[in-house]
Amino acid sequence: AVVSTQSGHYGRDAKNNIPIIASVSEHQPTTWASFYFDLQLLVFMFPVGLYYCFRELSDANIFVILYSVTSIYFAGVMVRLMLVLAPIMCIMSGIGISTTLSTYMKNIDSGEHVPATVKNKKKAADYPIKSEIATVMVTIIAIFLTTFVFHCTWVTSEAYSSPSIVLAARGHDGNRIIFDDFREAYNWLKFNTPEDAKIMSWWDYGYQLTAMANRTILVDNNTWNNTHISRVGQAMASPEEHSYTIMKELDVDYVLVIFGGMSGYSSDDINKFLWMIRIGGSTPEGAHIKEGDYYSSSGEYKVDKDASDAMHNSLMYKMCYYRFGEVMTEQGKPTGWDRVRNQEIGNKDFELDVLEEAFTSEHWIVRIYKVKDLDNRGNK
Repeated sequence: AVVSTQSGHYGRDAKNNIPIIASVSEHQPTTWASFYFDLQLLVFMFPVGLYYCFRELSDANIFVILYSVTSIYFAGVMVRLMLVLAPIMCIMSGIGISTTLSTYMKNIDSGEHVPATVKNKKKAADYPIKSEIATVMVTIIAIFLTTFVFHCTWVTSEAYSSPSIVLAARGHDGNRIIFDDFREAYNWLKFNTPEDAKIMSWWDYGYQLTAMANRTILVDNNTWNNTHISRVGQAMASPEEHSYTIMKELDVDYVLVIFGGMSGYSSDDINKFLWMIRIGGSTPEGAHIKEGDYYSSSGEYKVDKDASDAMHNSLMYKMCYYRFGEVMTEQGKPTGWDRVRNQEIGNKDFELDVLEEAFTSEHWIVRIYKVKDLDNRGNK
């Protein structure tokens, strides 16, 4: 309990003070929707099991009560700790269902003749339709358990079994659309770049790049090196001139970004860009990067004509929206319409000075740029 409490305090402090920890989606507080989505019937049967444990206090019951209460608290702090909550939810719900069924099953009339004693007559008078009530309750629990099985099967197949590199969506006609852009891009890197090429991307894609493209990356999902990740964030958030200096310092050959403005893929780097700015500005080298500089004059995070100059001139903005201003993404919308942000981009007519486009996947989800070899720039 002491270790768990200390871990909880550390997790809260880290989330409040260290942007790299706060940026991880698994570290966000758990929503009520997530509780129900993952647990469904267990959400309702857990209090029943807790009630029965309180009714008959013993060493074992006190242990599971303490386990369940602390698990609920920590699962509410971080969504990843739902893994800690799941076992005790199953145990407590099992106790609740088992005790409830035991209570009602013995009241179901089995059809056997029971001697008409005074005691039996009195019980029959007190509960004239106890068999019918018991039958209804057992039937309801059986229905709930059946729906729980179907729910678990559906959640497992839809939410927890899909590979993260092959995306699927439904078209307007209901047909399934497969987005294989990640695998397409990783294969391109594997077969079209030198074996010793170094790839700069945000840390989310580090493990995938290493495993599938077999290329050296600067940062990966092992986020212990906050300073190194901050340096990549600074490169993404800076104008091209400054970014080129950082990329040469890190010996970068290619830069990879994820962009969803064409396909509607919302987990792209533009939506993660604020975290890159925060992490980039969290170290002394990035002291010049201020989050407020990337908001519009009205204090909004935008990519349209109202976006700030810092946003329009950042390397991330230019890599994602390069040539995008020429493309029509939706009927009745202007060219350069970002389908995720629902905005027309504000900077359409620009060229890249220090990068050249090397590869763009079929649905524009993955874009790869080669760093130009400009000998007279970026050297120390």
